[in-house]
Amino acid sequence: MTKYGMVIDETQCNGCYSCFLACRDEFCGNDYPEYSASQPMAGMNWLRLVERERGKYPMVSVAYTSIPCMHCENAPCVESNHDGSVYRREDGMVIIDPIKAKGNKQIVTTCPYRVIEWNEEQQLPQKCTFCAHLLDAGWKEPRCAEACPTRAIAFGDLDDPKSEVSIRLAGGAAAPLHPEYQLGERVTYIGLPTKFIAGSVLFEDTGKCARDVKVTIYNADSLVVATTNCFGDFTVDGLADNKAYTVKLETPGYRALEVETYTRADVYLGDLTLGRA
Repeated sequence: MTKYGMVIDETQCNGCYSCFLACRDEFCGNDYPEYSASQPMAGMNWLRLVERERGKYPMVSVAYTSIPCMHCENAPCVESNHDGSVYRREDGMVIIDPIKAKGNKQIVTTCPYRVIEWNEEQQLPQKCTFCAHLLDAGWKEPRCAEACPTRAIAFGDLDDPKSEVSIRLAGGAAAPLHPEYQLGERVTYIGLPTKFIAGSVLFEDTGKCARDVKVTIYNADSLVVATTNCFGDFTVDGLADNKAYTVKLETPGYRALEVETYTRADVYLGDLTLGRA
């Protein structure tokens, strides 16, 4: 039996919105009996693309996170509704029955990911279906994965070791968006945004950018080593949230510099000046 799942690689997403637009194109104004009623033209998104601005000027980046239904193994929406209005198929996809669920607004509140939305016009809770109607017709992947130009979204059979989704999972880096929910999510992520520490290093005597300076960022739990680029800049990503770190800068002929910081948010330390030894 096929067991469907999805892995989204955040490092490959460039925020083009193709997944979002493909989902809208497939479901807005289109009824798929037994699978879903039409999505309204405004006010609902069955796949959200969340933009998160990181850092501050001039060290700024943007992370994008695509959030569909997670099709959880332990889905609260299924466990809270025993009348068949929300059910899990044998292949793992969670479906809201567009007939049985009519008028049941309570279903919206059962999802901790808040991916179930209320269609006021049709008095119906609705969400991503993994494009079940297309998969049953022979498609290999839902519209969002098919439309992604960078292949950030991988979809397939979790029980097939040769499927792209299984190969990505084999790397061991994929994790749920909210592991604390413990829902057995069928959608997992690679490269979710963590905290970074960045800075710009200058030589005091020349005022020039300090290239190839050794940057060590450490605390009691971890140690990361990097070097500044040709502009004297460094960025170290993948750091823990809400932790104290020491940043140490070293290069021959100059005094070492240490700076203490805390990753309450992404950190830009500004200009750091190294004086002659």
